[in-house]
Amino acid sequence: MDQPTLDELGEALGAASTVLRANAMASGLDARVPTCPEWGVRDLVVHLGMVHRWAAGHLRGAPAPPEAFEREGHEAPDLLDWFDVGATGLLQAIVDAPDDLEALVFLRDAPAPRRFWTRRQCHETTVHAVDALGARLHRTARPEETWIRPAIALDGIDELLVGFVPRRPLTPPPGGAARVLVRPDGAAVAWLVSIEADGRATTTRTTADLNEDLDHVLAGSAVELYLRLWNRAAAEPAGDLEAWWRRSVSVTW
Repeated sequence: MDQPTLDELGEALGAASTVLRANAMASGLDARVPTCPEWGVRDLVVHLGMVHRWAAGHLRGAPAPPEAFEREGHEAPDLLDWFDVGATGLLQAIVDAPDDLEALVFLRDAPAPRRFWTRRQCHETTVHAVDALGARLHRTARPEETWIRPAIALDGIDELLVGFVPRRPLTPPPGGAARVLVRPDGAAVAWLVSIEADGRATTTRTTADLNEDLDHVLAGSAVELYLRLWNRAAAEPAGDLEAWWRRSVSVTW
């Protein structure tokens, strides 16, 4: 598949940081986050400011425990200014990092560390910026209400399905083993996710015209699927398998 360049990922990361800040300011830090019911906007901003600083440390070759950054955010006299400093620092760390950076990566089929951290923070920030947008709207945002470009959405789908999903077994799906095709409208690439009865999963990049026995096909625009697969969709799950996905697939380190 055609991948966004490092500059395009950095640009999308910067845009998402701006969107998150603007919506956090508009909604207020005490607003609830519909897509993260246990969080208010303040929790969201602290979390992402912590993650930006943690990632920048890896890019600079000086990783630090994230807990200290989280305490710093909770104690910041101006939380949004604190967030800005972290977002700017992350972008600068990406610019300064060498192409041959040696640093931790933690996903399957991970790219080189400089690109890995840029990509990971691009999607971490984009998904949480959608959360902040939902806080301002007081509901889950629809795909057409977001700023996300299709190329970035396709890359985020790939990171989730190829990088995150195969890392550890999932809760076994209903009905046993399942083969799920994720097929974005108008894209040359699709993803075949094969889930065993014990929850082990493998993902294969394939072509959009794959014609095999499948248990479920997820189709829609790239941005719609990005939100659905990252569990930020407004629509109800389309059947038991997608409901299982929402319960079972979550992003952890």
